[in-house]
Amino acid sequence: MNVIIDTDVWSEAFRKQGSKSGYVDELQTLIEEGRAQLIGPVRQEILCGIRSEKQFDKVEESLSAFPDKAVESAVYVLAAKFFNLCRSKGVQGSNTDFLICACSVSWGYPILTKDKDFLLFGQFLPCELLEPRNG
Repeated sequence: MNVIIDTDVWSEAFRKQGSKSGYVDELQTLIEEGRAQLIGPVRQEILCGIRSEKQFDKVEESLSAFPDKAVESAVYVLAAKFFNLCRSKGVQGSNTDFLICACSVSWGYPILTKDKDFLLFGQFLPCELLEPRNG
């Protein structure tokens, strides 16, 4: 089964300094298995804020190995419904986070994320989170 990778996991993988978490190990395994999925808004989030043109080009080139999985209009509508539902329950999130949840539900793919907001979303949304195999 394919897995949607959230921005925070990709971003950690591209940082050079420091040790990496089990999430990055899991990402590497998913890449080796051909199961890591990227959507356009996550690609944009990864690339936003990279100050060095050289680093931007390096990350963009690395990401080019992962074609964006197409997101149909119905998935964006579902993301808006998820946003509205969670907001009505007092839970806030970004448009991209709710789009990731909608993709997860629509495609039946779990999400690999370090973002604890997804645990809150999971109280109201039927999206599945993937825990790293090696902690």
